[in-house]
Amino acid sequence: MNYFDKVIGYADIKAELIRFCDVLKNLDRYKKLGVTLPRGILLCGEPGIGKTLMANCFIQESGCKAYLIRKDKPDGDFVNEICNVFENAKKESNVIVFLDDLDKFANEDQYHKDAEEYVAVQSCIDDCKNSGVFVLATANDRDCLPSSLTRAGRFDKVIEMQSPEGEDSKRIIEYYLSQKQVLGDIDAEEISRLMKGHSCAELEMVINEAGIYAGYDQREKIEQKDILKACMRMIFASPETIEENNSSYLRNIAIHEAGHVVVSEILEPGSVSLVSVCRYSGAREGVSVIQRPENFNISHRAQENEVMIKLGGKAATEVVYGLVDLGCSSDIHRAYSIIAQVVENCCLYGFDTIAGSKFTTSGYVLEKKDRTIAQEMERYYRQAKQIIAENRELLDTLTRELMEKKTLTYREIKIIREKVSR
Repeated sequence: MNYFDKVIGYADIKAELIRFCDVLKNLDRYKKLGVTLPRGILLCGEPGIGKTLMANCFIQESGCKAYLIRKDKPDGDFVNEICNVFENAKKESNVIVFLDDLDKFANEDQYHKDAEEYVAVQSCIDDCKNSGVFVLATANDRDCLPSSLTRAGRFDKVIEMQSPEGEDSKRIIEYYLSQKQVLGDIDAEEISRLMKGHSCAELEMVINEAGIYAGYDQREKIEQKDILKACMRMIFASPETIEENNSSYLRNIAIHEAGHVVVSEILEPGSVSLVSVCRYSGAREGVSVIQRPENFNISHRAQENEVMIKLGGKAATEVVYGLVDLGCSSDIHRAYSIIAQVVENCCLYGFDTIAGSKFTTSGYVLEKKDRTIAQEMERYYRQAKQIIAENRELLDTLTRELMEKKTLTYREIKIIREKVSR
């Protein structure tokens, strides 16, 4: 057992940090090998993924005394505090200086990195060379830090932390659920799919929000529907409206979203995590969440599928009503961008479609490029419509279920798809 056991997931990162802890705890053994004390570690990543928790576990596992520096004073006073903390740390034989939220030490962006706070940190780290001071830091945005500060010799190891996914995400959700009163039907895998790419803090927030819904309804246990409702509200910004929606308007949205699902499920079975017609009052769109497997590789076929999926909502509306879908502009622009990238960056349609500088590219090349993109858009749209037409029963069934339940998860979608295909 070690202090890192309290952190769920991040096995590779924990193993690396444990090795550094071993150096701090057994420095004499490493000195016999000619190894010197590393200068520091920087943990980077988006907010809420557990960087500070990981850093505190490192401090506890190392057994070293630690000084914490966190921006809580005006600029001039804060610079003096940085210098004073490092000066006191130099008097210790084996100590860690923990710089929490290093990128918040100054209000600098990636183009202005010369803040005196960072200059002070650099100078203090350099002054601590050959002492027993080890520097540990966390940062949300590494780009805000000067490269001179994050280079080897100041921070010998820069570790990027990502939001939990897959099994790690599932285990974190199960941990948060274990601290709540829940019914036994909670599906952690399904929640993990919906929360893919979101931080530990967001996972905790959603489950806590679900508890508020259960408490308000005077129920003693949190149910799956509460967590799903919390995801729609907190993650997808699409809560169920209180006012009753016009049924014909709701059906239009359901057909559009079902169109995305049909094309996606036919091209990539099991790829849709959630589809919903829930939204804020007055909003036009519903929500479709398409999720590829963790080992998914981006390829030309994947890009083709993405274009057809984006056009699936428009295709479904035209197949059912024979009318133009007025709520698909964002889908069209996204599909166009994907094709434009393939045409120009991948050179899939010949070198005469690659535009150079706007001052040197000939009108012929620009015209050829635009015509090629338009032709491909038409081709993919025809394919999307064909998929919708050939799977009309699936489209109609999904539409009816969406009208009734408002939100469908991937397990419900799978059951519908299998039932229709019998």
